[in-house]
Amino acid sequence: MGLFDRFKTKQIEQIQTKEAPQVIINKINAYSGKTNRRYKDYAKDGYQENAIVYKCISMIANNASAVKIKVFSGDKELDNHPLISLLDRPNPLQSGVEYFHSMISYLLISGNTYMLKDKQVGMPKELYLLRPDRIDIKSGTSMIPTSYCYKIDNKTINEYPVDKLTGLSQIKHVRLWNPLDDFYGLSPIVAGAYNIDQHNLAGLHNVGLLKNGCTPSAMLKFQPKDETGMSATLTDDQRAMILEDLEFRFKGSNNSGRPMLLEGDFDYVQMGLNPKDMDFLELMNMSAREIALCFGVPAQLVGIADQTYANVAEARLSLYEETILPLLHRIESDLNEWLAPVYDGDLTIKYDIDSIPIMIEKKKQVFENVSQGVAQGIITRNEAREKLGLEPITGGDTILVPSNLFPLGEVNDTADLEDNDKPVDSEGNEKYEDDWGLVYGTEGTQGTEGVLTEEQKAMLEEDVFDNEEEARARAEVIGCEGVHSMEKDGQTVYMPCATHGQYDEVIGEKALSDLDLVASAGMKAEAKRGLEWRKEFKRGGTLVGVARANQIISGERMSPSTVLRMFSFFSRHEVDKQGEGFKQGQKGYPSAGRIAWALWGGDAGFSWSKGKRDQIMREREKADTQGIEGTQDTQDELKVAGLSKTVEKALRGKVEKHNEKHGDKKGKRVTVGMLGAVFKRGVGAYRTNPQSVRPNVTGEDQWAYARVNAFLYAVRSGRFRSGKFDLDLLPKGHPLSSKK
Repeated sequence: MGLFDRFKTKQIEQIQTKEAPQVIINKINAYSGKTNRRYKDYAKDGYQENAIVYKCISMIANNASAVKIKVFSGDKELDNHPLISLLDRPNPLQSGVEYFHSMISYLLISGNTYMLKDKQVGMPKELYLLRPDRIDIKSGTSMIPTSYCYKIDNKTINEYPVDKLTGLSQIKHVRLWNPLDDFYGLSPIVAGAYNIDQHNLAGLHNVGLLKNGCTPSAMLKFQPKDETGMSATLTDDQRAMILEDLEFRFKGSNNSGRPMLLEGDFDYVQMGLNPKDMDFLELMNMSAREIALCFGVPAQLVGIADQTYANVAEARLSLYEETILPLLHRIESDLNEWLAPVYDGDLTIKYDIDSIPIMIEKKKQVFENVSQGVAQGIITRNEAREKLGLEPITGGDTILVPSNLFPLGEVNDTADLEDNDKPVDSEGNEKYEDDWGLVYGTEGTQGTEGVLTEEQKAMLEEDVFDNEEEARARAEVIGCEGVHSMEKDGQTVYMPCATHGQYDEVIGEKALSDLDLVASAGMKAEAKRGLEWRKEFKRGGTLVGVARANQIISGERMSPSTVLRMFSFFSRHEVDKQGEGFKQGQKGYPSAGRIAWALWGGDAGFSWSKGKRDQIMREREKADTQGIEGTQDTQDELKVAGLSKTVEKALRGKVEKHNEKHGDKKGKRVTVGMLGAVFKRGVGAYRTNPQSVRPNVTGEDQWAYARVNAFLYAVRSGRFRSGKFDLDLLPKGHPLSSKK
């Protein structure tokens, strides 16, 4: 049957024209009064039917409601309080997270959110949220409303009065600022209405295109002729019938690609479209960026390519800093004004901003930056603490400058603040000094598990070098000549002194050579366990710990200095035994601390190192009495007289700490008498030559301790950082000593 035959036989039906899609912008009407607030339109056309709006609101509400809320009484955080319980479970139907998620969503959709407590006076037991479109605000003669009316289907359910003086009510109204209304907030959807409409209509267009089989429109050309050969004109009925027939036979996805059979004077003309005109994706992306901008969400986070931020982490940080945190501070302020005062006590509600992962990472970066600024003498410690949100400390307003940056011409013979960037406490202890005097790299820098580079071996065993030049320079410092080589782990290494026997004699180990310093069987078992754990769990210990475990397992004799370092390690880390996961059966077993403890020989290693340490110290004391290095100890004790008990205790601690690391080496053992004499000279210099005292020094004891620290540095390193002083007090045999 042809088209003309269908004209004659088919009854013409009236084709109804569909209404054009309604758009949000037509529904806004400039917020001109309460009757024109179109909450349902914003919720439907904006939130429910636009993916970008939905994503933005959900992202903000999800992240904001997940931040933990804390309650403080003064400066003390409370663990248990009725207010905490209320915020954790506001009502039987909602948890705290659900409640604040809904609250923020209402605020972003309508520009308003309304919280209701179940009591006008006294401590509330429940909190509820009221739908924004059901609240009418009754205005008075002032900027404070007279009441809030809760309506359903224009029927008033309840009315909540507002205190004329305070503006407080059983309802708390939180709103976004609106330049055109004194009482109702402005929704971001209103600001983005044009872009939301554009995005929605572009999406509808694409859907329509897909329904038509993605086939562009075409023109059906029809030029019929009458009996005389003249062009004929279609009637309205004929035109409607042709259109209906074409839609029936060829339109829709089921007919996509179906050949079109035309008869008579019909001609099909394809209507080509400019590819640029069909780039709806770019149109939608542009609209999406603008929508996200209205909500304060970086476009990258809603799936739109954008070059504003280098990566997603930066975009997420921007979301928190520019959108979520200001919103939380607003809610925090409103709750402290409306809810906290109804409870007894000085209560404050605070969001735990420091618990947010992205903010933790930022704080870490800030810490690293300010630490470097303090170390370089750019900012003070109190300036650094302020940036970290910490309270200032006494003496923290002084710029600390690394001593190696001082001009040589400014050095005097009074004192060398060797570690002036390492302040001392009230007992003269250096606050930032490593127990070993060495800084090791972080875990994961080694190549093969348990294998140290020659440089790392040299750090572990101080006098082992991978070249002759460094070994020869070390020989000059400790007071011998020449170098000798040895094989270690298949590599040739060098040590100071012509022979190893000479080296042992020089550093004072000859008297200790008969001691049994080989690890026990229990230590070997623990070290093996530690290596196995570390390989399995990928945690615990450092390169030094791995090397120590291998040393224990090999059964080689350890040096006295190694034994002392082992005892020092166990003493410092014994507190780790109290941590979670250290004992079997605890969560996280074996912890990183337990694995590190095993690498050094475990409990067996602790007991062994303590016993061997006592033997070493007895042998050294015996050597001292035989005139090897320490006959000064008893004589110099007299020089401590006149010092306070606090100072004497601090100096004895410094002596013990220094000698534990360096006292077995010739010319490096110090006594309390030596340090006492240095301390007294420092006090005298402070009193008699005050113009030489640096501005950051707060008293004579600090100046004296700085001089002691500089003296100890010269003893252990063989050099002064600036100016030579107290040469007569240096140990006998020290290369800088003025003693004959």
